[in-house]
Amino acid sequence: MAFPDDDLQRIRREARFRTTRAIERKEGAWVWIDGRRLLNFSSNDYLGLSAHPRVIAAAAEAARRFGAGSPSARLLSGNLALHDELERALAALKGEEAALLFGSGYLANVGALDAVAGHGDLLLSDALNHASLVDGCRLSRARTCVYPHADLGALEALLRQAPRSDSAGGGRVWIVSDTLFSMDGDRAPLPELLTLAQRHGARLLLDDAHATGVFGERGGGLTDAPGVRGQADLVVSTLSKAFGVYGGFVAGKRAFIDFLRNRARTFIFSTALPPPTVAAALEAVRVAATEPERRARVLGLAAAACAGLRARGVEVLGEGSPILAVVVGDERRALDLSHRLFENGLFIPAIRPPTVPPGTSRLRISLSAAHEPEQVETLVQIVAATVANPDNGGEQV
Repeated sequence: MAFPDDDLQRIRREARFRTTRAIERKEGAWVWIDGRRLLNFSSNDYLGLSAHPRVIAAAAEAARRFGAGSPSARLLSGNLALHDELERALAALKGEEAALLFGSGYLANVGALDAVAGHGDLLLSDALNHASLVDGCRLSRARTCVYPHADLGALEALLRQAPRSDSAGGGRVWIVSDTLFSMDGDRAPLPELLTLAQRHGARLLLDDAHATGVFGERGGGLTDAPGVRGQADLVVSTLSKAFGVYGGFVAGKRAFIDFLRNRARTFIFSTALPPPTVAAALEAVRVAATEPERRARVLGLAAAACAGLRARGVEVLGEGSPILAVVVGDERRALDLSHRLFENGLFIPAIRPPTVPPGTSRLRISLSAAHEPEQVETLVQIVAATVANPDNGGEQV
């Protein structure tokens, strides 16, 4: 059998074949798929801002003023005052000197790591880092060592063996980590990572994508915590999670951001974010800062879901974040459970390798400020009953 058919057959045999499902309509926490109305517990729209009237109005006004798309890369004719304004707002949100917009969080991570690291440098990467960090490490051509998830002892052992960062004859050393891990919902030990970086002369890049907007007094994320704010060398985040729009950015010292503007290929050679997207993101940042009740709401709903599932005997990862994970192990069982939840009115796709390590397939449940308490109770009841009574006859979704 010729490529790619043979590889596709292997993917199917391993229950890792993927398809897309068309959402026909959205309304609050509801989505319509195949004509069915489902509660959506798979969105990263943590604050429910994608449908906020002010955010939508800002996008519409920008489309009227500047058009629907961008004409070129920002270093040519694609830069608008809107881009500059959003970058200033994001730098202030993160407590940094400057920020630089990218087409997505993926492009931000790949572009930043490729720019700041290369031959002779060393990247120390958490084992559960997002794929964009993994790929950024690979494309940088620096030597990469992966340390066990959040294992500070293992990380320090690697740092002791590494040459002093920026020392004569030695390459630069970077510690690379997510702050809130997207598949487990747990947090990196940020103060300890900072301490290790300072002790061993390493630099620190943190991906705050799933925490930005959700944590911090104004939505600055986990990097906004006392003792952490402004301390990392580079902070990467997105506009496509809590802010409900699209795009990514890197924040840090002005010298680092100026360097990325001149060296990050995913910035230099990409068309600028469209004006409606930029205006919507800018308004979403403002709404998040002035409506802290959205953060309190989503974290409260997530805590209720976590407690409710555990009370019914379901093991849950992710306490203290909008992300909950019910690890079931086998790919086929995860698919079956997801299908049964779909049949009972919940949209929670199965997460399988390579997104998560083999043997850890799961149901990833994400909460939003758009959910109502009674919808969370429905979630708890249906998930608990489904996990407790597996039916092996489900179809793949």
